[in-house]
Amino acid sequence: MIVAALVSLAGTLGVAGPASASDGPSRRGGTTEGLVFVQTNNFLGNSIRVYERDGAGVLTFSDEFATGGLGGSTLNPPVDPLASQSSLVYRDGLLFAVNAGSNTVTLFRVKGTELERLQVIWSGGLLPVSLDVHDDLVYVLNAGGEGVVQGYRLDDDELHPIRGAQRSLGLDNPNPPPFGDAPAQVGIDPEGEVVLVTTKSHDVIDAFRIERGGQLSKEPVGNPADGMPFGFTFDHRGGVMVTLAATNAVIRYELDAENGKLSAVGPAVPNGQMASCWIQRVGEFYYVANAGSSTISSYRIGDDGQVVLIAAVAAKGDGGTIDMTTSGGFLYVQNGAAGTVQGFEVLDDGALRLVTTATGLPQAVNEGQITTGMEGIAATP
Repeated sequence: MIVAALVSLAGTLGVAGPASASDGPSRRGGTTEGLVFVQTNNFLGNSIRVYERDGAGVLTFSDEFATGGLGGSTLNPPVDPLASQSSLVYRDGLLFAVNAGSNTVTLFRVKGTELERLQVIWSGGLLPVSLDVHDDLVYVLNAGGEGVVQGYRLDDDELHPIRGAQRSLGLDNPNPPPFGDAPAQVGIDPEGEVVLVTTKSHDVIDAFRIERGGQLSKEPVGNPADGMPFGFTFDHRGGVMVTLAATNAVIRYELDAENGKLSAVGPAVPNGQMASCWIQRVGEFYYVANAGSSTISSYRIGDDGQVVLIAAVAAKGDGGTIDMTTSGGFLYVQNGAAGTVQGFEVLDDGALRLVTTATGLPQAVNEGQITTGMEGIAATP
């Protein structure tokens, strides 16, 4: 189902006209209260565009900064070249970006609206697509070939590879891998005890124990997850909310950090959309980007701990909704086909109200077996 939906969408991308050259609407008289970062994933030179956010959620383009690396693509992705979640991450004044085309990771310091490039370092594998940060630990997911997780220690704003923190997923994929077979996301639990990795078509969520010094357990615990597990987020009640891209659903798990086991809390809850891949928490609400139908669905957690669908279509995207972030209580969504970022106000009942659209970003364009276009979005709180 996901392949059919995305291939149908992909057929329209090669003939799509260029987006408006505008960098977004002008600010409505407000002062800067936050920043939103968008990764261009440019094959000739990856870069980060910085947008200022005012109190009304409106974005205004500020500047663009080169990562010192190259963008990349999985094989045959329709609107999401990296086919992943969390390829750009902000933490405590630092910004981390993957350079999929050059197998590197870039570390920036955020200084006002400026990005100071501190380091470009090997990702530990092929085609890095996702990363996560917890205190002084950073883990990078490389999707190419066997699939590799590489751990780093962050010391004095510099990344240092951790011996014993490079682990294979044993996927036996080519490089680059088909988008459906590439692992999608790496994430560290809030207590800093476990690293999770979703493997999409392999229908497994791998769990590595974080051991002394940031080393990872030699073998992961493989948790079956039928339905193509893609994006996930740790929820406000101590669980994990995971999207299932093939069944267009969300499922919730409890994580036993001692043994790496995930236990489903109730059944997966479908939304009736197409290609449900990315998930973002805003307060007690959870939003899912559906690339195939260019919509956003909304969920919450019920009193019994199970997933509850609020609205199958909480908002409509401009075309090919992909990765998301939150800043100041607003939800910001990348539209890969349209080359835009939409910003929504989150209302008290979880409904979404469009407040801003940034245009002129790189659109997804199919070129043979690869797709050029932006992917990766992050923000200050």
